[in-house]
Amino acid sequence: MRDLTKKVVLKKPKKAQEEMVGFAIIVILVSIIILGILFFVLRAGTKQSVESYEVESFIQASLQYTTSCSDSSGNLTIRKLAFQCVDEVNCLDGRPSCDVLNETIKGILDASWPIENTPIKGYEFLMQSSLKNIIEIRKGNITNNYKGSLQDFTTSQQALKVSFKIYY
Repeated sequence: MRDLTKKVVLKKPKKAQEEMVGFAIIVILVSIIILGILFFVLRAGTKQSVESYEVESFIQASLQYTTSCSDSSGNLTIRKLAFQCVDEVNCLDGRPSCDVLNETIKGILDASWPIENTPIKGYEFLMQSSLKNIIEIRKGNITNNYKGSLQDFTTSQQALKVSFKIYY
Protein backbone atom coordinates (compact mmCIF):
# COMPACT_ATOMS: atom_id res chain seq x y z
CA MET A 1 0.00 0.00 0.00
CA ARG A 2 2.82 2.35 0.63
CA ASP A 3 3.96 2.12 -2.98
CA LEU A 4 0.54 3.15 -4.19
CA THR A 5 0.55 6.24 -1.98
CA LYS A 6 3.95 7.33 -3.24
CA LYS A 7 2.84 7.10 -6.85
CA VAL A 8 -0.16 9.32 -6.23
CA VAL A 9 1.96 11.89 -4.42
CA LEU A 10 4.47 11.98 -7.28
CA LYS A 11 1.82 12.60 -9.95
CA LYS A 12 0.33 15.70 -8.28
CA PRO A 13 3.48 17.87 -8.49
CA LYS A 14 3.79 17.14 -12.24
CA LYS A 15 0.26 18.41 -12.84
CA ALA A 16 1.01 21.52 -10.82
CA GLN A 17 4.14 22.16 -12.90
CA GLU A 18 2.17 21.70 -16.13
CA GLU A 19 -0.43 24.18 -14.91
CA MET A 20 2.31 26.70 -14.06
CA VAL A 21 3.84 26.35 -17.53
CA GLY A 22 0.39 26.81 -19.11
CA PHE A 23 -0.24 29.91 -17.00
CA ALA A 24 3.16 31.35 -17.99
CA ILE A 25 2.37 30.78 -21.70
CA ILE A 26 -0.99 32.53 -21.32
CA VAL A 27 0.67 35.50 -19.58
CA ILE A 28 3.26 35.77 -22.37
CA LEU A 29 0.60 35.62 -25.10
CA VAL A 30 -1.54 38.27 -23.40
CA SER A 31 1.54 40.51 -23.01
CA ILE A 32 2.37 40.19 -26.72
CA ILE A 33 -1.21 41.02 -27.68
CA ILE A 34 -1.22 44.11 -25.42
CA LEU A 35 2.10 45.30 -26.89
CA GLY A 36 0.72 44.83 -30.40
CA ILE A 37 -2.37 46.86 -29.59
CA LEU A 38 -0.25 49.63 -28.03
CA PHE A 39 1.99 49.70 -31.10
CA PHE A 40 -0.94 50.24 -33.47
CA VAL A 41 -2.66 52.77 -31.21
CA LEU A 42 0.49 54.87 -30.79
CA ARG A 43 1.38 54.61 -34.46
CA ALA A 44 -2.10 55.74 -35.49
CA GLY A 45 -1.56 58.89 -33.43
CA THR A 46 1.25 60.17 -35.67
CA LYS A 47 0.74 63.52 -37.32
CA GLN A 48 -0.88 63.32 -40.75
CA SER A 49 -1.19 66.99 -41.75
CA VAL A 50 0.24 70.41 -41.18
CA GLU A 51 -1.54 72.93 -38.96
CA SER A 52 -2.16 76.53 -40.05
CA TYR A 53 -0.16 77.97 -37.17
CA GLU A 54 2.90 76.02 -38.39
CA VAL A 55 2.64 77.65 -41.82
CA GLU A 56 2.22 81.11 -40.29
CA SER A 57 5.16 80.57 -37.94
CA PHE A 58 7.29 79.39 -40.85
CA ILE A 59 6.63 82.60 -42.78
CA GLN A 60 7.42 84.79 -39.80
CA ALA A 61 10.59 82.87 -38.95
CA SER A 62 11.84 82.79 -42.53
CA LEU A 63 11.44 86.57 -42.86
CA GLN A 64 13.87 86.93 -39.95
CA TYR A 65 16.47 84.57 -41.49
CA THR A 66 19.82 86.28 -42.08
CA THR A 67 21.11 85.91 -45.63
CA SER A 68 24.60 86.07 -47.11
CA CYS A 69 23.79 89.38 -48.80
CA SER A 70 25.03 92.46 -47.01
CA ASP A 71 24.82 96.19 -47.29
CA SER A 72 26.64 98.94 -45.39
CA SER A 73 24.82 98.00 -42.15
CA GLY A 74 25.71 94.27 -42.33
CA ASN A 75 24.01 91.07 -43.44
CA LEU A 76 20.37 91.45 -44.43
CA THR A 77 17.36 89.45 -43.32
CA ILE A 78 15.05 88.04 -45.97
CA ARG A 79 12.57 90.79 -45.15
CA LYS A 80 15.11 93.58 -45.84
CA LEU A 81 16.51 91.71 -48.83
CA ALA A 82 13.02 91.52 -50.38
CA PHE A 83 12.75 95.32 -50.32
CA GLN A 84 16.22 95.59 -51.88
CA CYS A 85 15.09 93.16 -54.58
CA VAL A 86 12.07 95.34 -55.39
CA ASP A 87 14.39 98.37 -55.59
CA GLU A 88 16.82 96.30 -57.74
CA VAL A 89 19.75 97.04 -55.42
CA ASN A 90 22.73 94.65 -55.53
CA CYS A 91 24.52 93.17 -52.53
CA LEU A 92 27.90 94.65 -51.57
CA ASP A 93 29.67 91.76 -53.31
CA GLY A 94 27.86 92.60 -56.59
CA ARG A 95 25.33 89.75 -56.65
CA PRO A 96 21.79 90.72 -57.58
CA SER A 97 19.65 90.80 -54.42
CA CYS A 98 16.79 88.97 -56.18
CA ASP A 99 19.10 86.03 -57.01
CA VAL A 100 20.31 85.77 -53.41
CA LEU A 101 16.73 86.02 -52.14
CA ASN A 102 15.53 83.30 -54.52
CA GLU A 103 18.40 80.90 -53.66
CA THR A 104 18.00 81.46 -49.92
CA ILE A 105 14.25 80.86 -49.90
CA LYS A 106 14.58 77.73 -52.07
CA GLY A 107 17.14 76.37 -49.62
CA ILE A 108 14.93 77.09 -46.62
CA LEU A 109 11.87 75.52 -48.28
CA ASP A 110 13.76 72.37 -49.33
CA ALA A 111 15.17 71.91 -45.83
CA SER A 112 11.95 72.70 -43.96
CA TRP A 113 9.26 71.06 -46.08
CA PRO A 114 10.49 67.81 -47.66
CA ILE A 115 7.94 66.22 -49.96
CA GLU A 116 9.28 62.66 -50.20
CA ASN A 117 8.02 60.17 -47.57
CA THR A 118 5.86 62.75 -45.78
CA PRO A 119 2.14 63.59 -45.78
CA ILE A 120 3.03 66.82 -47.62
CA LYS A 121 2.33 66.54 -51.36
CA GLY A 122 3.58 69.97 -52.39
CA TYR A 123 3.90 73.65 -51.54
CA GLU A 124 3.55 77.07 -53.09
CA PHE A 125 5.50 80.14 -51.97
CA LEU A 126 4.68 83.55 -53.40
CA MET A 127 6.25 86.90 -52.53
CA GLN A 128 4.90 89.91 -54.34
CA SER A 129 4.95 93.68 -54.24
CA SER A 130 2.24 95.93 -55.59
CA LEU A 131 4.24 96.14 -58.82
CA LYS A 132 5.36 92.54 -59.54
CA ASN A 133 5.86 89.00 -58.31
CA ILE A 134 9.26 88.86 -56.63
CA ILE A 135 9.40 85.11 -56.03
CA GLU A 136 7.07 82.34 -57.09
CA ILE A 137 8.12 78.80 -56.10
CA ARG A 138 5.97 75.71 -56.60
CA LYS A 139 7.07 72.19 -55.84
CA GLY A 140 5.23 68.86 -55.81
CA ASN A 141 1.55 68.24 -56.47
CA ILE A 142 -1.05 70.94 -56.05
CA THR A 143 -4.15 69.37 -54.46
CA ASN A 144 -7.47 70.67 -53.14
CA ASN A 145 -6.40 70.10 -49.52
CA TYR A 146 -4.07 72.73 -48.15
CA LYS A 147 -3.19 74.90 -45.18
CA GLY A 148 -1.88 78.35 -45.84
CA SER A 149 -1.06 81.74 -44.48
CA LEU A 150 -0.57 85.27 -45.75
CA GLN A 151 1.79 87.83 -44.24
CA ASP A 152 1.83 91.53 -45.19
CA PHE A 153 4.69 93.82 -44.31
CA THR A 154 5.46 97.37 -45.34
CA THR A 155 7.97 100.15 -45.21
CA SER A 156 7.12 103.81 -45.65
CA GLN A 157 7.44 103.41 -49.42
CA GLN A 158 6.40 99.85 -50.28
CA ALA A 159 4.16 96.97 -49.29
CA LEU A 160 4.98 93.27 -49.73
CA LYS A 161 2.84 90.14 -49.39
CA VAL A 162 4.10 86.67 -48.63
CA SER A 163 1.76 83.76 -49.25
CA PHE A 164 2.63 80.16 -48.41
CA LYS A 165 0.48 77.07 -48.89
CA ILE A 166 1.20 73.46 -47.96
CA TYR A 167 -0.70 70.83 -49.95
CA TYR A 168 -1.44 67.43 -48.44
